[in-house]
Amino acid sequence: MSESLRIDPLTRPIDAEVRVPGSKSITNRALLIAGLAAGESTLTGMLFSDDTRYMAEALRGLGLTVETNRDSETARLVGGDGAFPKNQADLYVGNSGTTMRFLTAALAVGSGEYRVDGNERMRSRPIGPLLHALHELGSSAWSEENTGCPPVIVHSNGLVGGACSMEGRLSSQYFSAVLMAAPYAARDVEIRVLGDLVSKPYMEITAAVMRDFGVETDLDRDSWQRFQVAAGQRYRGRTYQIEPDASNASYFFAAAAVTGGRVRVPGLGSRSTQGDLGFVRALEQMGARVSMTDDATEVTGPVDGGLRGIEIDMNAMSDTAQTLAAIAPFADGPTTIRGIAHNRHKETDRIADLATELRRIGQEVVEFEDGLTITPQPLRAARIATYDDHRMAMSFAVTGLRAEGIEILDPGCTAKTFPDYFDRLAVATRSAR
Repeated sequence: MSESLRIDPLTRPIDAEVRVPGSKSITNRALLIAGLAAGESTLTGMLFSDDTRYMAEALRGLGLTVETNRDSETARLVGGDGAFPKNQADLYVGNSGTTMRFLTAALAVGSGEYRVDGNERMRSRPIGPLLHALHELGSSAWSEENTGCPPVIVHSNGLVGGACSMEGRLSSQYFSAVLMAAPYAARDVEIRVLGDLVSKPYMEITAAVMRDFGVETDLDRDSWQRFQVAAGQRYRGRTYQIEPDASNASYFFAAAAVTGGRVRVPGLGSRSTQGDLGFVRALEQMGARVSMTDDATEVTGPVDGGLRGIEIDMNAMSDTAQTLAAIAPFADGPTTIRGIAHNRHKETDRIADLATELRRIGQEVVEFEDGLTITPQPLRAARIATYDDHRMAMSFAVTGLRAEGIEILDPGCTAKTFPDYFDRLAVATRSAR
């Protein structure tokens, strides 16, 4: 892809049915669990992106059979039944946080010596809480450079089990990582949450995928302070359908809201376990209409494209905070987003860098520790820096559907989770140009 991409504003409201690729969160959980399972699994509707490629390549690097077919969006895996054929491996995961964290915990259940590394940004993303929890469960894993960040070294000889605790404020991925490895511990595993847990809906996704592969979890949904997995359970291979990615659907729903148009996404409805589908309720608060069935969601924007400014806690759907911020300039008043302090530790500092780019297009922004307030001002043309963050590129592309002169730098960074995003956006908006 070119070094930059100019987004041309639409001349009419969008009106489209958009098929969104499979969920990254579900794909990487299903890949890992299928790799741990006994027997053969076939994944359908799979997302093909940088993040899922890193997971698949890591599993191959551990000696497992992983066959993928991009055209049919499928993968075939033969699991190791709680073990990995290779007892030594040096694995690279780029900037895939799910791969780094999920894999680190899974390696602890086997037997061998492993190193897991990533790119420069990954080497500054914290993993210390997960390493400490694995120590409490009887595993030996540490930060190679003693920074609390990757590269990670795992010397594994099986997971003992017992109780561990982690702070909940940084990432729910640490908890999902331990949960998915826990069935192979020698004893029951109990995970205690210190403080409030961010991104709680992702724990529901983890529990649902585990259950579908044959393992039950006990989530304390009243307080979100304790999770348990009984020892002796095992994943069983199966055919598994992956639903569309709600985070990536948010850009198309936002396009409907901001242009006064309509977008329908099939395969993603009220039966979804993805918390990021709650983004459509934020659009509803801003004045859009939402229609949802068991297996489809449709958003229709206000006829004049005018939206209301809102105040919202996006802790449970923080990956869509950038999407909301990117359309906030078109609201009739300030929009305040709170509860996303943990976004500072993702692909980039998603609060500070988001504020920088919003100011670049002329907006008044007040930044605080866990969010920001955006007060609409006249928009101006700008070249948007994306910080090697796929969500920055995809979000500001939606801004460009109504604002003149928006140019996205490094549009290819969307390959992390949505390689053909701009192609699908072009198809969806073709009739509105």
